Parts: sequence; structure tokens; C-alpha cells
Amino acid sequence: MFQSRGASADVQWIPDQPVDELPRCEMVVALWGATEGDEAALAVNAKLVDLSRKVAKACGAGRVVHMSSAGVYGPGECLKETDICAPVTPYGRAKAAMECAILQGSTSDHTEDTILRLANVVGADSLAPALRRDAPVELHRYADGRGPQRSYLSAGDLLGIFRHLALAAKGTVPKVLNVASVSAIGMEELALAAGKKITWFPAPVDAVQSVTLDLSKLMAAFPEAELLQTAEALVGEWASLEAQQ
Repeated sequence: MFQSRGASADVQWIPDQPVDELPRCEMVVALWGATEGDEAALAVNAKLVDLSRKVAKACGAGRVVHMSSAGVYGPGECLKETDICAPVTPYGRAKAAMECAILQGSTSDHTEDTILRLANVVGADSLAPALRRDAPVELHRYADGRGPQRSYLSAGDLLGIFRHLALAAKGTVPKVLNVASVSAIGMEELALAAGKKITWFPAPVDAVQSVTLDLSKLMAAFPEAELLQTAEALVGEWASLEAQQ
């Protein structure tokens, strides 16, 4: 079941409407929030926590999933859920504030909170506009001859993780989970898989080449999950989804 303000949704609802008419469900995924703007605009992410819980309670959901970001960490490699967060962007700081609101508050006895720290989603990250254009993709080249390295996630794999979460028994899922399809992949690999030429520029001295996530907890929680592991697979799935638009 999908809820939205769009006419094609199963249920249409907006935050100022009563929650008592919402249907029953096993899990609520809070996909709403702000991704850009100033600090004041981004502060809505923390403010929506209580409303997400209110919706989950009204629906009798056993789990409410809050969408956070790898941006809460700041730069680093193989970043673990237990690492100290030091976000460097307004968006990262807003998501860190959202996580604090979740961890400091509490749901009902029936409902668990799960925080997903998402990697870059193929087709929805900073590289995506360049992959859609006909022009060569412009990338920074670092001393090792490669471009930026990031953890990446496919939209299909994210949906699969939602399914696993919906089926997971209470108390079996860590409260905070890094989520990615592959722990590290080069942006040049994605560009080449998309059939793009690359124009290289020397990386500035302060540019961060690698920001990657440790996926040990994700794999331990869902060992049966089959996640995409190559640039070709990630780009191929994205292209298939784009063709369906």
C-alpha cells in the first residue's frame, strides 16, 4: 500500500488531516522530509519524527522506518553505525538532528524505530544529472588515477530492504543501519557503465575522494539479501526504471 497526495496512490492523506481514518499496516516508512534549503527549511526533518510515530501508532504498525543519510558521518571510509557523527553539510546536520529526536524520544510499546543511513542512490545523487546528459561526465581525478569513491544503493535493493524490515521479528533489527548495495564503487565506473565519456580534472587538495559505509550490520541482519554489486548492474537497473517513467 502506498500513501501519497497523488491521485494514483492507494490512500491520499496530508499531515493536517486526522490519522484515525488511515488503514492498518505492519510498517510505516517515513519517506517525507526536506533535502535542500537553509537550516530552517531542513529543520522539518526532525519535526516530522513525532508525526511519523503518530501515523505508525494510528495504523497499528510494528515498525516505523526513518530515512537518514550517510551524510550524518562526514568524510571517512568504512564508516560504522557506532562511529561518531561529524556532518559537514546542512543536510547532514539536519539528518543528525532528526536521529537525535528519534533516539531521545520513544514510540509506543508496540512499535520499533529503525533508522536507515542511506548511501548514494543511483539516479538520485549528484552524479545522476551528468549521466542523463549527452555531454561527457566531468570528474575529479586523484593521485591514484581514479575518481571519487562512494557507497551506492539501487532503488530496487532499497525496496528489498523494506520488505526484509517488514518481515523482521521485533527486537531482531539494529536501531541504526547503514544501507547500500555495494560498499564502495568509483563514479567513473558508473559513468562508463552508462556509456559516457569522462572529462577529467585535477582534484582540489581539499576534495574528499572516498566516503564509504561498512555494511556488516546490514548483512548480519539480512544475510539472505541479494544486493547488486557492480556498476553495470546498478546502472542497468536504473536505466530500466527510467524507461518505465
